[in-house]
Amino acid sequence: MSFEGSYLGANDRISDQAIMECKICWTPYDPAEGDDTRQVEPGTPFHALPEDWSCPNCSGPKEQFMVLEDPGAADLLEATRIREVTDRLVADFREVYNAKMRDVPIVNKALQVEAIDFRKHGDWLLGVLVSPWFMNLVALPDAGQDWSGLRAGDKEVISFPSGDYEFIHNSRELTGGYKACSLFSPMHEFTRQKDATDVARAVMVALFQEEHRAETDRAAEIRASREAELAAAEEGAQEAVQEIGEAALDAAPSRRTVITGGLSHDVQDTQEQGAG
Repeated sequence: MSFEGSYLGANDRISDQAIMECKICWTPYDPAEGDDTRQVEPGTPFHALPEDWSCPNCSGPKEQFMVLEDPGAADLLEATRIREVTDRLVADFREVYNAKMRDVPIVNKALQVEAIDFRKHGDWLLGVLVSPWFMNLVALPDAGQDWSGLRAGDKEVISFPSGDYEFIHNSRELTGGYKACSLFSPMHEFTRQKDATDVARAVMVALFQEEHRAETDRAAEIRASREAELAAAEEGAQEAVQEIGEAALDAAPSRRTVITGGLSHDVQDTQEQGAG
């Protein structure tokens, strides 16, 4: 469905909050109110109205409505701008899949490349990239930022409310420079794209929750302790130290468990129950 009165029928420039007006009789449609005459619930955006919906006053078709007011226009434009950036990232990794990864055993063919929940974070963009062989937290340069000088393989620790995370620098043809923090690889525990994207969205929530910081800090302490124990093992106490170190690692929450709140395991448990 397209309409004549606004943006030459470009529906993607109209937000869910847009208040539309019939250009024949000037009757408005406000999504916050819906339409009692057609049992349209409040909260229904204009683009989601039934195909046969018409102006309740003059029966004018939807195509004759114009934008009267759009409180969500700025957010929509921002989302469109970010999507243009992430579309290049997705295109790059779809090319990697098709050219190099399609027949590699670690690939989960139930999944596809998808950018999840990217948003502006300071002077750059942050979100999760899901693919058939990994899930990464990804930082991208925003407008005015030049990351072309990033050297592939360099590491950088970036702090969030939930803790400090190590990102690796890299570059792709369309995307240019970017930074990635590994969350999952491989991806065999996910049997559906929705399960993977649900976890990705959970990551973007938990990442900014301070209550996870103590857990991530404790995990770092245990890893540091483990490294010290391994060093001691090389000096002659290897067997005893390994027993202590393995117990410590078993007690340490992994980064993905911490920032997903265990959701990945909840997904797996649900799948197993469904199979039973």
